[in-house]
Amino acid sequence: MEISPDNIVIYAREPLVINVTLLFTWITMGLLVGLSGWVTRQLSVHPQLPSWQNGLELVVDGICNQIREITQQDPEPYLSFVGTLFLFIVTCNLLTVVPGYHAPTGSLSTTAALALCVFVAVPIFGIRQQGLGRYLKSYLEPTPIMLPFQIIGEFSRTLALAVRLFGNIMSDNLLAAILL
Repeated sequence: MEISPDNIVIYAREPLVINVTLLFTWITMGLLVGLSGWVTRQLSVHPQLPSWQNGLELVVDGICNQIREITQQDPEPYLSFVGTLFLFIVTCNLLTVVPGYHAPTGSLSTTAALALCVFVAVPIFGIRQQGLGRYLKSYLEPTPIMLPFQIIGEFSRTLALAVRLFGNIMSDNLLAAILL
């Protein structure tokens, strides 16, 4: 039994190596892009909305409510980034019911890449909202002695995000394999 899908190589011919993680990541992304194109082409504004559009609006509204509750701010600036992460992770995990599918989120490389995206996005959103000076000043609050701890906190949050998602998915896969 493979714990990480990174170890399952489908094609290897230098310099190109395609493993299961890469393949299923691209399949998931293709599925999401194709589904998004199909869904947005058929959106309606009439009073009688299709049930699938109601479901889609419930998901978007749920994400907005979560962002609003956590940040106490307008969710609009964060919705596209957080929504994309949410949809990718949920789709990867829901597709595990398909026989032979290995969730890309069960790979530390994928979860590290997602955490790296968050690591880059947090300062971008912070600078956009507060301005560069106020954002950098926040690292020195309440006292400049806190600067090293703030920097360590940024890196440890990124590492924790990657390891937690990887651990959750890997443990689910391991538990399912043990039960089978």
